[in-house]
Amino acid sequence: MHGTVAANKTVNQTIGQVCTFLYAFFPYQKLYEKHHKHHRHVGTEEDPDHADAPFFRWYLSFVFNYLTIWQIIGYAISFNILKLFLPTENLIVFWIIPSILSTFQLFYFGTYLPHRGEHEADNIHKARSQSKNHLWAFLSCYFFGYHYEHHDKPYLPWWQLYKHK
Repeated sequence: MHGTVAANKTVNQTIGQVCTFLYAFFPYQKLYEKHHKHHRHVGTEEDPDHADAPFFRWYLSFVFNYLTIWQIIGYAISFNILKLFLPTENLIVFWIIPSILSTFQLFYFGTYLPHRGEHEADNIHKARSQSKNHLWAFLSCYFFGYHYEHHDKPYLPWWQLYKHK
């Protein structure tokens, strides 16, 4: 989303398109636009990731803001093809449940914890980071724990955010 994987813009976008498609049939361009809109309008009505609501309503708003009918169709087609070759139970346990849990992980560590509640007036990004525990920041959600740092220096690759001062 921020051009940090490769120096070449086309390579970056291609990798982004492949990864977001394989993750959940996401249309990369729509994710790109919403992610950058989040950066421009963090914590406001125009922020696609923000909802002034209790936890589960905010989570549902977050999920349904990104979920499309085409993704649901993609999942249904893939599931029905894969179940011809794999046990249905395995698809559910090793694909469907982890996919759903990953939305919760991304929301909780990448949106809810960093952006919930009030922020100090000088916090222009309306974001907070987890304590500087590098291992926990990685395990919780690929360094989304360094959320203030991500907003402050979006050009830094996620694996370098811990170095931000």
